[in-house]
Amino acid sequence: MSSPIRKTTKGKSRNYLSTDEGAGMTKAGRDKYNAATGSNLKAPQPQGGPRKKSFCARMSGMPGPMKDENGKPTRKAASLKRWNCGSK
Repeated sequence: MSSPIRKTTKGKSRNYLSTDEGAGMTKAGRDKYNAATGSNLKAPQPQGGPRKKSFCARMSGMPGPMKDENGKPTRKAASLKRWNCGSK
C-alpha cells in the first residue's frame, strides 16, 4: 500500500520533518494526509496526556535501532525525543 502523500523532507512543500528536526509530519503534511484519507492526525503532544503515553509505549516497542551505522539517530529515535519519551 502506498502513502497518499509524498515523503519529502526538503523544499518548500515538504510533508515530513528531517531527522535533525525531530522526524514526524509537518502541519501541511498532516493536513494533506487528512484531506486525502479522511483521517484526523494531530500534532505531537510532548507536554503530556493520554496520546503521549500511548505513543511512547507503542513507539518504544518498535523493532529497529536507535542509531544508524554512522552513529546518527534514526527517525525512531528522533520522534521519541521530540515527544519527550525518555523523560517523566
